[in-house]
Amino acid sequence: MSVQNEMTADFLRSAYGGESMAHMRYIAWGSQAEKEGFPNTGKLFKAISYAEQVHANNHFRELGQSQGGHTVTAGAVFGVGSLVENLQGAIDGELHEVEQMYPVYLNAAQFQEEKGAQRSFHFALEAEKIHAKLFKDAQDAAKAGQDIQLKSVHICPVCGHTILDEAPDRCPVCGAKKELYVAF
Repeated sequence: MSVQNEMTADFLRSAYGGESMAHMRYIAWGSQAEKEGFPNTGKLFKAISYAEQVHANNHFRELGQSQGGHTVTAGAVFGVGSLVENLQGAIDGELHEVEQMYPVYLNAAQFQEEKGAQRSFHFALEAEKIHAKLFKDAQDAAKAGQDIQLKSVHICPVCGHTILDEAPDRCPVCGAKKELYVAF
């Protein structure tokens, strides 16, 4: 399936770029957190990295047969700082997606009646809300010199829904079964 409207296609490409960069950035920041003695925060970064990969794959798939070279504009934080700084970068990025980017992209896809893009943007938006809170919780713990308390992180491979400790019977965003969740 390909999108019919160039504006929605541009938004999908931009979101793909942003999610791809977040995926890679969170892997790097997760490794740094582990080196600093915060294994649970490292696990959180790496799990959410997987959720960002899910979002990128969803956006890419919705572009379908749309081919050709495109310049992709996507804001990003670069570099590795302290744990608290890296978490702030993650929080800022997630809040940008929740408060600005995805609401606009979703609205455009709805206006242009691009059902697949609507679904992809909705899935990402709902997960990013959770990510912002989890990164804030991890940052609060880090500021107190502690690691975030968690047993595991579960990610829905369909929509990126993220939950600590145990997956739900069904994903509250896309309805995927518990058995499909990927555990970190």
